[in-house]
Amino acid sequence: MRSKMKRRLSEAHEFEIMKLVLDKFLWLGFGIMAYGMYQMFNDSLQIGLSWIVAGAIILFLFTWIIVKEYEVIR
Repeated sequence: MRSKMKRRLSEAHEFEIMKLVLDKFLWLGFGIMAYGMYQMFNDSLQIGLSWIVAGAIILFLFTWIIVKEYEVIR
C-alpha cells in the first residue's frame, strides 16, 4: 500500500493561509466590540463593557498568535 505524501507549503503560502485565518479573528473581535457599543447605548453600560472586553481579548489573542508564530521583531 502506498503511503500518502504530505505536501509542504512554502513560507509565502503558509503566511497567506495564516492571514486568512487571523483576518477572521480580527473581524470577530471588531464585531463583538461593535455589539458591545450597541448594548451600551440600548441596554446598560455594564453589559456593553463586558462585550467590549470580550472583543478586546480576542484582538489581543490575534496579536499574540502573530507574534508567537511569526516572531515579529518589536
